Amino acid sequence: QVQLVESGGGLVQAGGSLRLSCAASGNIFSINAMGWYRQAPGKQRELVAVITSGSSTNYSDDVKGRFTISRDNAKSTVYLQMNSLKPEDTAVYYCKLWGLANIYWGQGTQVTVSS
Repeated sequence: QVQLVESGGGLVQAGGSLRLSCAASGNIFSINAMGWYRQAPGKQRELVAVITSGSSTNYSDDVKGRFTISRDNAKSTVYLQMNSLKPEDTAVYYCKLWGLANIYWGQGTQVTVSS
């Protein structure tokens, strides 16, 4: 079993920054990719950013240029640096891990951006 523990969420004013972290632990044999999704109230969960084992990255158009995803393979940790935050970035942010045969989700961390 794999556990994902997220941290770094909180309340910030528009234009501010936050850094999310997601640490994976447990029976991690191989990580193909890690990423972040978010879900705002009344909306579907959507992809924010993904980083592969080879460090290729992909971002949603909404966050491109403002958010940066990175990973520390030695620590099995993925980060999401969020700059120039907007009220519409308010959501619960979830970490996701793609293993060899399974997918794992974190419990989510709330990000609230005030105007």
